[in-house]
Amino acid sequence: MIRSCLFIPANNPGMLQTADLFMADSVIFDLEDAVSIEEKDAARTLLAGFLQNFTVNAKIIVRINNNPLWFLQDLETVVTERLDAVLIPKADHDSLEKTKLILTRLEKERCLAKKISVIPLIETAAAVMQVEDILARPRIIGVMLGAEDLTADMEIDRSKSGEEILYPRMKIALVARAYRLVAIDTPFVDVNDEEGLIKDATVARKLGMTAKAAIHPRQVTTINRVFSPTAAQISWAQRVLAKSATSQGAFSLDGKMIDQPIVERAKKTIEKAKRYNLI
Repeated sequence: MIRSCLFIPANNPGMLQTADLFMADSVIFDLEDAVSIEEKDAARTLLAGFLQNFTVNAKIIVRINNNPLWFLQDLETVVTERLDAVLIPKADHDSLEKTKLILTRLEKERCLAKKISVIPLIETAAAVMQVEDILARPRIIGVMLGAEDLTADMEIDRSKSGEEILYPRMKIALVARAYRLVAIDTPFVDVNDEEGLIKDATVARKLGMTAKAAIHPRQVTTINRVFSPTAAQISWAQRVLAKSATSQGAFSLDGKMIDQPIVERAKKTIEKAKRYNLI
């Protein structure tokens, strides 16, 4: 379970070393957009040293470059026991198949005791239309929407209200739920607009997204709060489960009928609350 995914530039040693302080459920060390062409090699080397020598109490994800010039080098550098997943920008069938083959080879050569997972980044209109097939591929544990590149591909303006990405959000969330995957919403890019972040994250959660990417540490606390069960939801779930333990079949609570699907929802709420140390 993750709620927040914090992007950290792989060429920023200060942020790398303090990655554990930001309280994000996962950190995405970025070798792609955050790193200029001139710094690609240095960032790769810096990240390799960090992964070897530092511990982060969060899921470790690396966004690699989809460009053939750096794709293989990135994977060969970051595939270790410390890595949990790779984030593939502008994901399509070809890049995901190539990733699978390289990961399989590297895991075997390096005798890894784990399989590295894959998270496709949906950033093109074609990928949105193919998302069912993309998410059915092996190794996929989640999916992320990249709205900036998607709206550029669509040649439309990106807005704070987000109506232009309503359909991609809904489709990605629905397909991810069908495959029981994490659905990670696109970042909110105005790091100074706390109210806007709350509204954007709340909309995403209501549409079925289960996590959200952050581009600044100050966004993490808000995202974690929005994607966590509220105190009222936790209290309701506890009451549902307490009564279900002494009931057979459907029962009434606060004048509302509670059947098995509602009980299962309550169980998931309590599971999340425990995972996030809310109870």
